[in-house]
Amino acid sequence: QVQLVESGGGLVQAGGSLRLSCAASGRTASSNTMAMGWFRQAPGKEREFVSAISRSGGSTSYADSVKGRFTISRGNAKNTVYLQMDSLKPEDTAVYYCAATGAPYSRVLVTTTPYNYWGQGTQVTVSS
Repeated sequence: QVQLVESGGGLVQAGGSLRLSCAASGRTASSNTMAMGWFRQAPGKEREFVSAISRSGGSTSYADSVKGRFTISRGNAKNTVYLQMDSLKPEDTAVYYCAATGAPYSRVLVTTTPYNYWGQGTQVTVSS
């Protein structure tokens, strides 16, 4: 099993920045490098893709709505991923979820289907 723990959410004014962190633990996470991603869900809306990074860290992908403002990266610790969020807008307000998969995908995964592990979510609120 894999446990994902997110941190770094909070309340910030429009134009501000936040950095989300996600750390995976468990047997699968300790023995395999996992493809990971970030999704978000606003009240009354479906969960949507935000950003993802490949197992190697060499490939990344971003939703058009965050491109140029958010940056995903892998940490030095195995299966740790960060999401640096700059120039935040009120429409970025949502619960942000970290996701990971134990399957050996080499590509970046931009839909929810391939991910079989999810964090509990962290709230990001951007005030205008």
